[in-house]
Amino acid sequence: MTSETGLEQKFCRFDDELTVTEGTKIEGYASLFGTCDQGGDIVRKGAYAASLKRLNTEKRRVKMLWQHDPAQPIGIWDEVREDEKGLYVKGRLLDSVGRGREAAALIEAGAIDGLSIGYRTVKASKNDKGRRLLTELELWEVSLVTFPMLPSARVGAKGETPEVDALRELAAAFETARCELARD
Repeated sequence: MTSETGLEQKFCRFDDELTVTEGTKIEGYASLFGTCDQGGDIVRKGAYAASLKRLNTEKRRVKMLWQHDPAQPIGIWDEVREDEKGLYVKGRLLDSVGRGREAAALIEAGAIDGLSIGYRTVKASKNDKGRRLLTELELWEVSLVTFPMLPSARVGAKGETPEVDALRELAAAFETARCELARD
């Protein structure tokens, strides 16, 4: 999704590696490399490197927002970095902010289970299947959202059973296959 300012948004469900502890601490992946999302885009490894370096040099942070609303910051990302798997984020919801408390409660209840990145595409190309390969992105924010675009990642809630995990993994596999078939 692209806004009037050129800011794009890419949704990613939390995966089982995203954790919420003490009601406010969050860590996991906001973007996974090499995975086709529902929009047909694939983020390449290294796509965030220049942006993260620039933010660090300028002593600025990636913002944590509620549903991409710049008027609703709900926390702080203390760590945002690339690794072999994707864009790793670690931060905390601010319990002194009303929407931050709401977000923590909604995550705990399982009502919210998505992350979405807000970014501007700097460099992209098309692969042989017509998919957009995102090779350089200017990262602006990572939001907690209701509807994620990348179904293979999701929130890991306390007390989930292996059966629920297996069903979600199966659903994610079907969704990835659907995305692949839709693009072919």
